Amino acid sequence: MNPEPQRTRAYIGFGANLGNPFAILPSVLKTLAALPETRLAACSSYYRSAPQGVIGQQPDYINAVIALDTGLSPQTLLDKLLAIESAFGRRRTAALAPRPLDLDLLLHGETVMQSPALTLPHPRMHERAFVLLPLTEIAPALTLPGHGALPALLKKVAGQRIVRVRDIQPPMSACDVKFG
Repeated sequence: MNPEPQRTRAYIGFGANLGNPFAILPSVLKTLAALPETRLAACSSYYRSAPQGVIGQQPDYINAVIALDTGLSPQTLLDKLLAIESAFGRRRTAALAPRPLDLDLLLHGETVMQSPALTLPHPRMHERAFVLLPLTEIAPALTLPGHGALPALLKKVAGQRIVRVRDIQPPMSACDVKFG
């Protein structure tokens, strides 16, 4: 018997405000679960939030957080996430532009790093209710390196509008892909 490969828990932020985010998340989950050395561990409910930092009108975002157990390095995982975004129609035309899919590498185990391509933990996640609330749903005891425990961080963003979409949740079959 081969031993179980070494895997690191990574958290991915899912967001979209173009097209039908509810329709694509199950496909995104299956695509993530099919990555080499990776299995899907958990996914949060969907949350609706207003765009932040944008000028002009944009549709609300649908957000979720996905947990992966992966043997991929942070940079390799980021490269895969960018390729998935592209495959689902994401074109990086302008910062903060509306998008059919946004996948952010939020955390990769306890990794703390800063490079031109990647900063971990994600540099603004501790300021965003649309990340913290779904992350708390699937990892309530998590502490963000350099920022603290999720409950304390959530208190700091209590004024940000975010609503759990209770009627529509990722199908459990999608969350169970390659999870055993």
